[in-house]
Amino acid sequence: MLLRIPALKIPLAIAAMIAVSIPVAVEDTKGMAMGAHDVAQMPGDVTPDPGDLKEGETEAMSGGTEMDHDMHMGNGDMKNMSLHMAYTELRPENDADKARAAALLTDLQHALAKYQDYHAAEADGFQPFHPEFKLPVVHFTNNWYGAKAAFTFSPTQPTSLLYQHTPDGGYKLIGAMYTDRKGASEDELNQRVPLSVARWHRHINLCFPVRRSVAKTANVDWTRFGFNGSIATKQACDAANGRFYPQVFGWMVHVYPWEPDPKLVWAR
Repeated sequence: MLLRIPALKIPLAIAAMIAVSIPVAVEDTKGMAMGAHDVAQMPGDVTPDPGDLKEGETEAMSGGTEMDHDMHMGNGDMKNMSLHMAYTELRPENDADKARAAALLTDLQHALAKYQDYHAAEADGFQPFHPEFKLPVVHFTNNWYGAKAAFTFSPTQPTSLLYQHTPDGGYKLIGAMYTDRKGASEDELNQRVPLSVARWHRHINLCFPVRRSVAKTANVDWTRFGFNGSIATKQACDAANGRFYPQVFGWMVHVYPWEPDPKLVWAR
């Protein structure tokens, strides 16, 4: 028998589904408002811990342009970063993917034009993550876009905008970041951004010491813990009396639409 639902109840049902789903999406994208390289540069007592990050500090937690460029060029002091990063496999190049990526890039450039003025970004719901830290790259994150990204993809609605500080105290827009949920398959990621053009990444095998309230007074060796730490297994983390995270946050990919070097536009 066909079940008939009164028209007025349909919006209520949809709203209920969203109410249940959004917390899951936010949990999947929680705390991703800093670059992993940026985190590695922070003092130990303020290094973000995935267990402490607040809901709404939405996924922007990728390396930022400095890490992307350093890794591409083989430079930098992030010797342990590779222990905590996992990438999608780079697929063979093909004309269809190139055309799709070019169209996506054009859409993104048009969408980002207004955000050259960071005040416009703030007015549209993008908020900087702890700008007082003066990190090399500041992620302006839109929590709503981050939540929606767990379910659907819009090239014109990136989860985060990437800004650099300017001498006059403002910000210069340099790129954007797309995200997807933790459990997304490579085929699903490929539907969003071609894997022959870009490599999505995620943060894995992280060990953190006692919680921040205790760590402030403890003698913590931050060369062992965190996003650039030497500990990358649960056994070693347990031995160090730490808390192990097999994976934190979801998948992410950076794009730098105005990068003159084509190889760095998708920062793979």
